Amino acid sequence: MIDPPVDTRTTSPGIVAGPARPPADTLGSPKPDRPRESRLRALDGLRLVAALMVAAYHYGGRDGEVARAWGASPRHEFPTLSPYFAYGCLGVQIFFVISGFVICMSGWRRPPVSHHRPSEEGAPRPSALRSFFASRASRLLPAYWAAIILVTAVFALPMVAFKAVAPSDVLVNLTMLQQPLGVDRVLGVCWTLWAEIRFYALFALCIVLPGANRRRVILFCACWTLAAAIAQGAEQPLLDIVLMPQYAPFFIGGVGLYLVHRDRRDAYAWGIVGVSWLIGQHWAVKGLWHAPAVHAFSYRTTFGIVLVVTLGFLAVAAIALGWLHWANWRWLTVAGALTYPFYLVHEHLGWVVIKALHQSLGIPSYGTFLLTVAAMLLLARLLNRYVEERLTPRLRTVLSRPRP
Repeated sequence: MIDPPVDTRTTSPGIVAGPARPPADTLGSPKPDRPRESRLRALDGLRLVAALMVAAYHYGGRDGEVARAWGASPRHEFPTLSPYFAYGCLGVQIFFVISGFVICMSGWRRPPVSHHRPSEEGAPRPSALRSFFASRASRLLPAYWAAIILVTAVFALPMVAFKAVAPSDVLVNLTMLQQPLGVDRVLGVCWTLWAEIRFYALFALCIVLPGANRRRVILFCACWTLAAAIAQGAEQPLLDIVLMPQYAPFFIGGVGLYLVHRDRRDAYAWGIVGVSWLIGQHWAVKGLWHAPAVHAFSYRTTFGIVLVVTLGFLAVAAIALGWLHWANWRWLTVAGALTYPFYLVHEHLGWVVIKALHQSLGIPSYGTFLLTVAAMLLLARLLNRYVEERLTPRLRTVLSRPRP
């Protein structure tokens, strides 16, 4: 799942600063240096790369409905690249690492509930939990609702051959809870949003509510890692739903990398990252590797899976360490803003565009692939400009407003 674009500066606007000196730490590390006050535009670029990886997988690295759009298996449309496109699904794991980094950065130094004081104007400040919820909901929901409505409307057209979701199920999809409720999904990628929501809930209750500091974040990462391992061994569905053993190491790894960003000498942070990578590659291999088979659509090697996961961790680590600070181009901010709406609409609407371009107009496979990606990026820009930029600030204001 992809985390929506946020202000990836080390201190986000609208977040009330904490005390000038953070509470003393008892975990044996020196006080971290104050993070640099600069936007991490390279993180925006990496987010778009991960989204394009997922798009390559959906268009040319798997079978299913997309084969109907092409009129043949993507393996035949892209005989050379299809085996590589099959690794694009690991863009989701990279998204989860980025999400852990960004959410920890966003929630850092929000004052705990008990420390709220009136603002200079006399109005009460929004609680940390309310502020966090408002930030997440206002970034997720506008583009998501627009994508649900758009995909439903397109699939309802008589000339579109793909199956539409029942009206009752569409309404449930608006809640983002269709996955646990067992309802048909309008957007195939929305399963990742369900993982993100659970991560947000855990982080909000354990970090945002009491107030973020290094000690608490380290304990959160350690306890979640241990609890996820226990949940896997216990084989209890409820624990699996809450603790997400197969996705937890990627979120936790991203949180650890934010601690590295704050202090690259923090041995505990590096330990969190290392353990998360070790467990994360295991889950990626377990979920995506299978023995070579004649009838299988694609075959991913263990080495290839581990390599992509490793490169994802290394890319976020390079950003955390400041090695990519030179990648500070403004267009990366635009790229980051397009990523979430692109991720939401690219799969299902991509089928429609592929069918029209390839089967109806006879455009060759590689041309269709590039034109479809371009069309989805253009649509993402329209959603960002006319939906997110207009509705996100308003929704955040409404949800952040303190009530007497």
